[in-house]
Amino acid sequence: MIKVASYNIRKGIGTDRRRDPERILQVLCEIGADVVALQEADRRFGARAQVLDHQLLAEQSDWKAAPLSLRAASMGWHGNAILVHKSAAIDDCAAIHLPALEPRGAVRADVSVRGQALRVVGMHLDLSGLWRRKQAHAIMGEVNGASRLPTVLMGDLNEWSAASGCLRDFAREYQFAATGPSFHARHPVGRLDRIMVSREWRVVDCGVHASATARKASDHLPIWAVLEPA
Repeated sequence: MIKVASYNIRKGIGTDRRRDPERILQVLCEIGADVVALQEADRRFGARAQVLDHQLLAEQSDWKAAPLSLRAASMGWHGNAILVHKSAAIDDCAAIHLPALEPRGAVRADVSVRGQALRVVGMHLDLSGLWRRKQAHAIMGEVNGASRLPTVLMGDLNEWSAASGCLRDFAREYQFAATGPSFHARHPVGRLDRIMVSREWRVVDCGVHASATARKASDHLPIWAVLEPA
């Protein structure tokens, strides 16, 4: 079985308005996922510096970052990054360019975890429903255009509806893990963060990680799912 997680870390700024990358890392360690999709993993302005620097990951975690950055100081693409366990192999990775009203992107990594090959896509979609649907189609086109692998799509979809818009588009090909509300961290009511899996997977367990630290570390709570081949 493989455990995956998705977390909008809000550039490391917590609900107490403090930027604390080590607190984000503590939350990730509490979850203990094999693969993590991060959103808002880079700062917004200037050099777009990464929130979790490589030295911090190397010395205080079990993860390494997929080499997705197009900027020297960044970790990901438009703030999207993928972490994998240090024992896993990263076979391929790429930035996914999305049609957008505002700067948006997604990232893809093909990895091998304990001998299981899988494709992971991390995303942070637009605030506009029309553009979210366009982005969903672009992401599925990217995934379908590559060699077929069991696939996990994860991220902050910014979709408040229960089953319409981009959710309906993704549901044609993917199953949603029933993780629950993850926003706002202090009083979660919105299911903005989602994990979606292709037919090759079965969701064994899933949920929202709502520890005391997670409620302070970001305005989103992380979500997770345990998967096994169907």
